[in-house]
Amino acid sequence: MNYLRSAIYLLALTATVIPWALVVLAAYVTPVPTRYRLCTMWTRFAIATARRICGISWRVEGWENLPDGPAILLPKHQSTWETFWLPSYVPRKLTFVYKRELHLVPFFGWAMASLHMINIDRSRGQDAFEQVVRQGTDHLRDGWWIVIFPEGTRTPPGSTRRYKTGGARLAVRTGTPVVPIAVNSGEVWPRRAFLKVPGEITICIGKPISTEGRTADQVGSLVESWIETQMRRLAPHRYSGPYVGANRAEPKNRDSSARAI
Repeated sequence: MNYLRSAIYLLALTATVIPWALVVLAAYVTPVPTRYRLCTMWTRFAIATARRICGISWRVEGWENLPDGPAILLPKHQSTWETFWLPSYVPRKLTFVYKRELHLVPFFGWAMASLHMINIDRSRGQDAFEQVVRQGTDHLRDGWWIVIFPEGTRTPPGSTRRYKTGGARLAVRTGTPVVPIAVNSGEVWPRRAFLKVPGEITICIGKPISTEGRTADQVGSLVESWIETQMRRLAPHRYSGPYVGANRAEPKNRDSSARAI
């Protein structure tokens, strides 16, 4: 039954993403916020359809922790689900930080490109981060929140990748608080897996962490500690014990600086 549900869900997404991307591209003459709202209509559809077809529901802890002013969101990343949920329900326009190569993906990537989110050319080494700072400063000034997945990619439940410093460095450079977010979406929507299983996803939003008087490494350590501690509360069956922090070094050369974003 779960296999059939997953197949129907994939078909629903595939059948709608191309025509909706064409709608977004056709609206290129409209302001970016209008195109953003058009995109979130489809991501809301994806979340709602996952609930109806696959039985994937969700709940939020800590809505009250979202600030009134500028913020950089640093979420745990376990599946594609949170990339749909975040722009659909967070009460500000969001810009993700992603590789420019995604613009080459037919339809989906073209629609993303039309939103003028923060895209980077990783081959440019240290300047890749400066691209993020320049674009991020502009987006924050215009009232957007920035989303950076600190682990850089999706991680299976129960695992922890090395947390990258890009989000914390951007926060310190711009004087913007960061909001850590824990999410256990991988329990029902596994990484790189076709099969979805019914269940409830919990999104846990932490209190903003100020960058004032802190280095990027200190901010990053606070984010990592909070998220990984919450993950052990949300999915205790996945971990053998409490979180023990790891020592993390700053990038030492131009190429590693690009990879730290």
